[in-house]
Order: sequence, then C-alpha cells, then structure tokens
Amino acid sequence: MSSNTDGQLVEGPEPAPAAGPGVIAGGIELPPRRMVLVVGSGRSGTSTMSGTLQRLGLHVPQPEVGANKNNPKGFGEPRWVVDLHKSLLRRANVMNSDARPSAWPDAGRISSAQPLQRRVHTWLEQQFVEGGDELVIKDPRLGWFVGLWRAAALRSGAAAAFVTMLRPVTEVVGSKATHYKPRFGDVHAVAAWVNVMLSTELSTRGSARAFVRYDDMLTDWTIPLFRIAERFNLTAVKSATDHDVRAVHDFIDPSLRRVHTTWLDVQAPPRLREIADESWQALDKLADPEGDVAETHSRLDEVRSAYADLYAESEAIAQSSIAAARGRRRTPEEPPKPPKGRSKARAESSP
Repeated sequence: MSSNTDGQLVEGPEPAPAAGPGVIAGGIELPPRRMVLVVGSGRSGTSTMSGTLQRLGLHVPQPEVGANKNNPKGFGEPRWVVDLHKSLLRRANVMNSDARPSAWPDAGRISSAQPLQRRVHTWLEQQFVEGGDELVIKDPRLGWFVGLWRAAALRSGAAAAFVTMLRPVTEVVGSKATHYKPRFGDVHAVAAWVNVMLSTELSTRGSARAFVRYDDMLTDWTIPLFRIAERFNLTAVKSATDHDVRAVHDFIDPSLRRVHTTWLDVQAPPRLREIADESWQALDKLADPEGDVAETHSRLDEVRSAYADLYAESEAIAQSSIAAARGRRRTPEEPPKPPKGRSKARAESSP
C-alpha cells in the first residue's frame, strides 16, 4: 500500500526500507540521510529556524505553505505535512493548541496505525529522492506526532533530530492574540503553551535534539546554527557559502518581533502563572550548553505533574459547565409540545 499525491492510501507496493545512513548496499556506500524536525509552539520562531536551515542548504519538501501578512517571510512548512497533521488532529479530536494532558495519548493512538506509518514513510522516501539527503520538516502541529516521524525516519534509514524553539510564554500568547485572534482567551493560551511545550520536551527526550532561544536567533543566528550543524553533522550547513550566509542575514529580520508582552498584559490565575514560569525556567535551561541533563529533566517532570494536577482540579470544578455545554449542543431549541389530550389548535390558542 502506498499514497497518492493527495496523501490518500492506495493499493501498491510499499518501498523497501533504506539500507541506512552510511551502510554498504550492493557494494556502494550510501550517503547519510538526515532529517531535522522543527518543533515547539507556534509564534516561537519555528519559521525562522526552518527558513534559516533552508537557506543554508537543507531541503524543505515542496510545495510549501505560502507567506501571508502574519508571516511575511514565509512559514517553511511543507503543505503535505500541514494537511496531514490537520487531518490527524481532527480524527483524534485534538486542537493544535490543546491544554488537556489527555490529548497526548489521543494523538498517540492515531500515530500507531500501521497504514498511516507506511503512508508517511512512502512520502518521506520520495522527498529524499527528490530533495537530497538532508531535509528540514516544520509544522507547529508536529509535536503531537513525534513518534510517527521518528518511525518514518527509521524506515527510511535517516537520522532524525529535533530542534525545539523557545520563546517566553507571555510573548507567544501575545503574538497569537495579535495575529490569530484565537477562540479562547489568555488563560487557555497559557495552559496550552505549558501542555504543548512540556509534553513535546518529554516526547523528544532520548532523541538527538537541540533547544534554541528565539532571542539567540535574532541576536546572532550563527552561534546556535553552527552548534546545531556540529551536533547533527549537517553537511549543508557546515559547507555553507558566503552567499548562503548573506541570504540568512537578509532573511532574519529582528523588527518582525513585534510583540513584547509580559505578565502585565496577559491574564492568568496565580497558580497557572506560577507553573508557566517554572516551565519556562526549566525549558530555557535546556538551551544552555550543558543544560539538557537529568537534573533538568527531573525538574520538568515535576512541573508537568503539577500542571496535570492543576488541570484535573480545574476540570473537576467545571463539570457543571461542561455538562451544560454538551446539553446545549445536543438539544436544539424546539417549541413546547401541546399537553396530552388537547388539540393542536386549542393548544396554540392557549395563553
């Protein structure tokens, strides 16, 4: 079974798994395949990272999502990947920015389906054939499906590495409010940021990964980028030309960071704000040269557990509101039925 250009499953042979990076196949040593997956909350600099890697020689699978007024420099997102993730989230009943800790196993169950894994592997094989041995794939929804992409990379004989972009929660919430006009308010946005960032960190733990502050990209992008190139052995970045470097300098525009919100601008209950601050402090430490260590992981586990407890308490308190909302969705407004034993005309004439 394979997939057509629309991403639908069709009958046909599945490509055999690649021999793997640097493995001898038929007497010929295959070039190493590498795939960088950019994850993190939307409005955190993920587009900046993907666009930078693209200009330094990594291939973004085509076609891409087009630029718009919210992101005039472009998103650096493969359209096929975005459409796939949107479809999977709908099937799992999970939002892109979902505050529920239980949303993670819901998305995980979708990812474990073998037809889906074969579909993603088929598409990924095609991208390596068409785009070369070093790809960059970015979508803010990707964090929900880390296991799916890790499995696809393994089947394709590719080394997968994750780059998580870091930006203070208040700036992310403020930027989303400015550019996206979200359905829910600040409280939900803060809670969703905590849930998404902490669980994305956990799901990438044990994989090749790097954490990059958006501030560091805007201040001097060369420092985090060439550190990433060494860590992930990215040939394209390490062999970038002066022309490539100039292209990145032209691409990264610090003036596009137009939102500088703080807690004075974002409304959140004290306990949620405390957990968000603790989350940011621990995540920010991961970007330090020696920060991605067991001590930091333990602290992140503690904060994630505290958030799960807070969400469970809040959900329990809100059960009446949840039940009322479900009732409103299920029961359309109808005129009252006439009492039994009275004619319709008589009922309609009654006061």
